[in-house]
Amino acid sequence: MRPNLLIALRFLGARKRAMLMSLTGIVFGVAFFVITQAQTAGFESYFIKTILGVNGMVRIEDRIQSTRTLEAGAGSGFAIAVEGSVKYIPGVQFPNKIVDALKAFPEVTAASPVIRGNATLIANFREYDTKPYGIDLATFVAVSDLETQIIDGSLKTFGENPYGLIVGVRIARRMNLQVGDSVLLDSVGEPQRFRVAALFETGIDQVDRERVYLHLPAIRTLLNKPAGASFIQLNLQDQNAAPAMAARIEQTIAHSTMPWQEREKTWLQVFSVLRISSALTISTIIFISGLGMFNTLVMIVVDKTREIAILRSMGYTREDISRIFMLQGGIVVAVGVVLGCGAAALGTYALSHIPIRIRGIFASDHFVVLWDPWHYVAAAVIATMVVLVASYFPARRAARLEPGSIIRGSSS
Repeated sequence: MRPNLLIALRFLGARKRAMLMSLTGIVFGVAFFVITQAQTAGFESYFIKTILGVNGMVRIEDRIQSTRTLEAGAGSGFAIAVEGSVKYIPGVQFPNKIVDALKAFPEVTAASPVIRGNATLIANFREYDTKPYGIDLATFVAVSDLETQIIDGSLKTFGENPYGLIVGVRIARRMNLQVGDSVLLDSVGEPQRFRVAALFETGIDQVDRERVYLHLPAIRTLLNKPAGASFIQLNLQDQNAAPAMAARIEQTIAHSTMPWQEREKTWLQVFSVLRISSALTISTIIFISGLGMFNTLVMIVVDKTREIAILRSMGYTREDISRIFMLQGGIVVAVGVVLGCGAAALGTYALSHIPIRIRGIFASDHFVVLWDPWHYVAAAVIATMVVLVASYFPARRAARLEPGSIIRGSSS
C-alpha cells in the first residue's frame, strides 16, 4: 500500500462517525437519484410506447394547397406563387396513391388509412356519443398495438364480420355491453346495426371512453363518405427519426405530416420537467453530504496539524499533503458510489414489483422503471464532483501549513 494512501486511511479513522455520516448521505443520495430517474424515465417510456401503439409514429392528414400568387398584370396570365401562404384541405383525397408513394421510403415500415367521424351508439335503451374509426384491419395492426389491447373477444371475430365492432372498455362499462351484443350506430342517415366483436383498453382515458373501431367499407356507408380518408397512420423503423421523416414526407406528397414528438409535445415537456425536478431535488442530499465531508476534513486538518507538520519536516511536499486529503474524499466517494449503485439496483427492482393501478394516460398495474446505465453514471459523476470540490479546500488549507511555525507554536 502506498504511503499517501495509508496515511489518508489513518486520518479517516480519526473521524469515523463523521465520515460514516457523510458516506451514508452519499449512498442514499446516489440510490435515490437513480431510483427516481429510473421511475420517471420508465413512466415516460411506457407512455411513449402506449401512445405510439394507439396513434402511430407519424400521421398524414390535410392536403396542402398554395393560395397566394402575384400576377404580372390584368389579363397577362402570368403569376408567381408566394411561398409560405398555404391552405389546408381536410382529409386525404387519394389515400391509396399516397400509401403507394410511401413505399419509396425504406424507413416507413407500415401505413394504414383511417376514416374518423362522430356517431351516436344506441344500446340497451341508452345513447352514447362516440368517435368511430374506420380501419383496414390487415394494415392497421401493423401501425398500432390493437392486438395487445384486446381484453375480451378477438380480432379474428372482428375480421370475419363486415359489421363487427371493437368498443372501448369505458364505453362498454357505461353502456353495459358485452362481446356478442348488437348495437346501433347513428350518424348522418339511417342507424346501422353492428355486433360487438371485441373490447379494447389502452389505458388512455379519452380513447377508451370515445373510440370504437369498425371496417372501412362499413364506416363509408355510416358517414356517407364513399372516397378518401381522414388520415394515414405510419410506423417507422426508428421512432426518434419521426420529425426528419415527417418533413421529408410532407415535401414529397404535399400533405400535412405530424410526428409523434410534435403531437405529444405537452406530455413530453411534463415528463422532462419532472425528470429535471427530481434530479435537482435528490442532488441536494449529495450536496449536503458534500458539506458534511467538507466540515469533517476541516476538523481533521485542525486535529492533525502537528502530524502534517511532521510529514512536511520529513520531506513531504505541499502536493503530497494535498493529495493525502484529496485521497480521503476519493475513498469516501468511491465507496459511497459503489454502495449507492448497489442499493439503487435493489431499490429499483423492489419498486418495479410494487402493485399500483394507473389509468388515464396509460394502463399499468405496477410501477414502471427503466434500467438505464446512464442513470448510474450521472449519479456517480454528480457525487464525485461534489465530494472532490468539498475536499479541495481543506486539502489546500492543509498544504499551506508551515511546519516551522507549527512546531514553534506547539513547543511554546
